[in-house]
Amino acid sequence: MTSERGGANPRLALALYGAANRMVRLHRPFLDPLGLTFPQYLVVLELLDASPRSVGELGARLGMETSTLTPLLKRLQSAGMVTRERDTADERRVLIDLTAAARAMEGELRSVDGGIEAACRLTPGGTEELRATLEALGHPLDRGDASTR
Repeated sequence: MTSERGGANPRLALALYGAANRMVRLHRPFLDPLGLTFPQYLVVLELLDASPRSVGELGARLGMETSTLTPLLKRLQSAGMVTRERDTADERRVLIDLTAAARAMEGELRSVDGGIEAACRLTPGGTEELRATLEALGHPLDRGDASTR
């Protein structure tokens, strides 16, 4: 949809903002017992999918600047969830990995999605369609979209 001036409809921005805030709030009852914030949860999920990873790789995947990600990773390290070590092949890179304690929580962490789907009344097919749409919006360069360069 476009407005009369030809730009994007501002209601889209409001809808996205509201949905993002609701997602954070919906996750809280699942994450509080695990001692995680929503951004920490996202980091741990990424590391469950592939680790160790460099801070730069995590930042690119999560859309977070290093200056935002580093304090978050330090808090996760203090909580015993991740390790941070210099890459022996390239001392400039810091590699992040999950601890055994974090890996032991994988079942609980992965079950959060089911609770969110139920709270949002999403079907598995609807969830996958929504995820694909949001990933295309959030990571347009992954699709080779030259208009965002």
